[in-house]
Amino acid sequence: MLQRFSVSLDEDLLARFDEYVRDNGYGNRSEAVRDLIRKGLVRQEWERNSQVIGVVTLVYDHHRPQLQERVTELQHNYYNIITSTTHVHMDHHNCLEVTIVKGRAAEVQELAQGLIALRGVKDGSLTMSSTGGKLR
Repeated sequence: MLQRFSVSLDEDLLARFDEYVRDNGYGNRSEAVRDLIRKGLVRQEWERNSQVIGVVTLVYDHHRPQLQERVTELQHNYYNIITSTTHVHMDHHNCLEVTIVKGRAAEVQELAQGLIALRGVKDGSLTMSSTGGKLR
């Protein structure tokens, strides 16, 4: 059931928010407000070290000496939170590795930072999400 509430905003802030709504393709202000609230609640869960699910994405040169072995070793150290790993050959030199993880936010971030910081990783990122504390 939807509930209505009103919000008072300064003119300049409302103009910036309306621009945000347009730029991000929201149909109306309510959709944007709901999305921002959800994002804030998920961020709060991360800070509370709640259960999260995430994707660690790496791009690296597979010719880099011992890099693949270091990636594998680090993944084995965190085997309990890794759900799946996919390895894609982008071209003759570059690989994309996507690791899906599920666990406490701090441990997921620790694994991601370890992987991204490995010498030879050209690009890396962590995307985390949750379902509002319902991941078990």
